[in-house]
Formats: sequence, C-alpha cells, structure tokens
Amino acid sequence: MTKRVLFSAPYLLPVLESFRPVLEAAGLELITAKVVERLSESELLAYAGQVDGVVCGDDPFSRRVLEAFAPRLKVVSKWGTGIDSIDRQAASELGIVVGNTPGAFSHPVGDTVLAFILAFARRLPWIDREMKAGRWEKLPGRALRECTLGVIGVGRCGREVLRRASGFGMRLLGNDIVPIPQEFVREVGVAMLPLASLLEQADFVSLNCDLNPTSRHLIDATAFRRMRPQAVLVNVARGAVVDEPALIEALRAGRLAGAALDVFEQEPLPLDSPLRGFDNVLLAPHNANSSPEAWARVHRNTLRNLFRGLGLSVPSELEIDPTPG
Repeated sequence: MTKRVLFSAPYLLPVLESFRPVLEAAGLELITAKVVERLSESELLAYAGQVDGVVCGDDPFSRRVLEAFAPRLKVVSKWGTGIDSIDRQAASELGIVVGNTPGAFSHPVGDTVLAFILAFARRLPWIDREMKAGRWEKLPGRALRECTLGVIGVGRCGREVLRRASGFGMRLLGNDIVPIPQEFVREVGVAMLPLASLLEQADFVSLNCDLNPTSRHLIDATAFRRMRPQAVLVNVARGAVVDEPALIEALRAGRLAGAALDVFEQEPLPLDSPLRGFDNVLLAPHNANSSPEAWARVHRNTLRNLFRGLGLSVPSELEIDPTPG
C-alpha cells in the first residue's frame, strides 16, 4: 500500500528529485512543502492526518501538532542533529518514531566557530572595510595564544571547537551539565568550570549546547554582567540559548566587545532586528553546518530513518555513505 511522506526539510528539498526513484520504488508518495527555514504550526496542521511519515527541518512538532497527525503518522525523520523542536514525550506516547543524525556537523561547526574567533581576534572584516573605504588604518589585533576560550556544551561540536582552539595555543575552559571524559580533558588541556567562573574569565564564549529546559535563555542579563567587557559571544547552537533582548542591551551598553551569531530566536532573522545595526556583530543565516560531504551523509541517514520508521527495508542505495569529512 502506498505511504505518503511530507518533505519539509529545506536542505533536502533541492536534491529530492535525485532520490525520487528509490523512494517511489518503495511505494512512497512524495508531498513537498513550500518552506524557507521552517513551517509554522498552522502550516503543519494543514497536512494533519494525511501522511504516514515526515522528513522535516526545525518545524515545530508540538504535542498539538503530533496529536493532529496521529494515528496515521508513524515517523518524524529530522534532517540534522537538533530535535528540540519535536515534543519527544508526546511522540513516544503516540507511538511515533523520531529519528535524527547525532554529531552530523561537528567538523563544519568547529570550523565556523574558529573562523568567527579569528575574524574578531585579527579584526579581518573591519580591516577589509577600512581598506575598501580608502583608509590605511592598522587596527590592533590579538594572537589567539593570548586569549581564553570558554566553551559551553562540551559535546561533539564543543569538543571539535576545543580541539581546533588547542592547536592555536588558546587557554581553554569548558562547562557542561554532564561529566566530560577525563581522557578528552587531558587531550586538549581544558579546565572544566562552573558557568559563572567561565564567563568571568573567557575572552571568547562559544555556545555549543543543546536547547533544553536547562539551557533556554542560559545567557541572560545576569550572564552578560559576568562577562568581560572585551569578551565576544559566539552562538552556533540554538538562538533561544541566548536572551536576545538582553544581548542587544549588553551590546548597546558596551558591556560586550561583540557577538558572532549563526542562530536566532526567530529565523529568518527579522529585517527590523536591532542585531543588524551593530558594527561589532557578525551574522550568518544558520549556516554553520555547511559541508557538502556532511549534507550528503545526512540526506541518506535521514531517509534511512524514514524507511525504518515506516517498517520498510532500507534500499541499498541509501546504505552507502560518502567518505566522512
């Protein structure tokens, strides 16, 4: 019997046609949604009761949405790693399988964080602007070995950030709510500290934690008051880890040297967001995962999770992964 699948994952949709033959050969009917970054609850509810499976991005699969899709819906296959937008408790109660690809983007995310840190430390974007404006001005920079990096969330991505920073000779601090293996601590020479101590000492603070009840608005007005005036915040985790109004106020008050943000509480970032107006803020469109090899692996793993959640045999074409990056 034909099974209907809704595809709303923005990264997979552009290449979905290349997978159509193998999907249709398995008896799947493909339904594609028009989506920029994610669907809203109301947009999702338009498909309620119509599909057996979903391949999604960061769409909000709340209890309300999942109950509306049940009992027909059998699997929500998330493209990527973070599943904070899916009510896993509700899914479990309704018998809906949730799949994702843990650690899929740790290498490109690690690269992105170091790129942001280097940009601020060496002042490269601002030097470039001065030169193109016809000015020969030598803006002061810092060597990374002179700086302290604090990483909040020492999971797969956080560890890749620390490994890269270790190669630059940075002093390394870490914070996590779960114990970190001592083997890794010794490998990179990171000192694990309470959050307050890390914020007080770090020149760069990198957010690499999951979004959950303990991390929502973890970096708030109190946290910004603890940070050093020369500190730079880097967020490639989830927008809601940062209290955005508190960040804007800290930047306006000069209590922070700058911020590099790849994620936001509302995505796409509204055109009238004050964050767009700060010269000391670097912005990116939730793009830290950018990597052709990583994307190709996630495409296949997401579809494998879909097949398994629907109780179908995984086609051989989806069992072959590209060489990891």
